[in-house]
Amino acid sequence: MADEPRLPQKRYFRQRAHVNVFNDMKFDYPERPSTQNWAPYYPAYFRADAGESGEDGKRPLSESTEGEAKRGPKCEVPSEASKEASNLARVEFADIGCGYGGLLVALSPLYPNTLMVGMEIRTKLVRYLQKRIEALRAFQHTLLDQRSTRTVEWVDVRSKLDREITALHSSTDAVDEPDNGETTRLVPGHYENIASMRINCQKYLPNFFTKGQLSKIFVLFADPHFKRRKHKARIVTQTLLAEYAYVLREGGVFYMITDVRDLYEWNVKHLDAFPLFERMSEDEVSKDPAVPCVVHSTEEGRKVARNKGDKFLACYRRIADPAEEL
Repeated sequence: MADEPRLPQKRYFRQRAHVNVFNDMKFDYPERPSTQNWAPYYPAYFRADAGESGEDGKRPLSESTEGEAKRGPKCEVPSEASKEASNLARVEFADIGCGYGGLLVALSPLYPNTLMVGMEIRTKLVRYLQKRIEALRAFQHTLLDQRSTRTVEWVDVRSKLDREITALHSSTDAVDEPDNGETTRLVPGHYENIASMRINCQKYLPNFFTKGQLSKIFVLFADPHFKRRKHKARIVTQTLLAEYAYVLREGGVFYMITDVRDLYEWNVKHLDAFPLFERMSEDEVSKDPAVPCVVHSTEEGRKVARNKGDKFLACYRRIADPAEEL
C-alpha cells in the first residue's frame, strides 16, 4: 500500500563521524528557552498556533477527573516544577550526540509521560531519526485505528526491561538484535514523546533549557578526539560541565558511557573534580531503569558488543549548590 508507513534505511543517511564543533555553521536556535517552539517536534503536546492556548504555541495542561494536571495523554507534571512552568509541557531528557536515536526509541515506552530530545550536529543523522520517529508514530496510529476491527497487542514493557537487565548483568552481551521500535504492537506513549534536532550543544545548550529543567542528560559513545590538540573539543570539559549542571535539576542524573578507556578516565577525572556532580554507587546504578538502555540500545553500543569490546559506564547525580543555600 502506498500509504503504509515505512522506516527509513540507514544506508541513505550515512555521514562521517567527525564534525568540527568550532566551525561557524548555521543553526536554528532560540534567543532564550521561552521562545523555543516545540510544536513541530511534539505535535501531540504542543499546538502549532499560538493563541488562547498560551504564548509560543505551547499547549496548556488539561485537568483530569481526579483534578491532576496532565500534559498530553497520561502525562503527569513533575511535582518540583514551578506554578508557572507546570502549565506547560517541558522537555526533561536530553541525549547529546544522539546518533541514529537507538536510546530515545528504547526509552520512549519506559517513560511515556516524559518528553525527550535527541541533539545531534550531523544533518543526515537528524533527518534519519526524525523520519524514523515519524514512521513509528504512523505505525502506532495505524494500530490504534485497527483496534475496532481486530485485537491489537500491547508490548510488555516490564518484560522487555527485565530481559535488558538480565543481559546487563550477564557475562556476555545477549542483546545484539537491533531495536527499530515497535511496528506491530502498541507501546505506551506511541513515540509521541521523542524528537530530534540539529544543534551544536557545545555552543547553544542553554538557549533551549531553563535552569534545572532537565532530569537526565545522556552522553553516549562520544567522539574521543584522540589527539591532544583536539581534547578541547571533547563533550566533557570543565566549561561544558558548568552548563550541564545549570540545565540539570538537583537530583538529576548525568549518564556517560564509552568504549575508549582514555576518554572514560578523562570524563571521570573532570566529573569527579566538578563540585556539583557526585558519582552514583554501583547499587544505585543497577537499580536505574534507564541504565540497560544506555548500555545496550545505541547503535554504537551494539557495534561494540558485536566486536566483543569493553564498555565503560559512569553515572553522576547533580547535587545541591552550596552557594544557593546561603
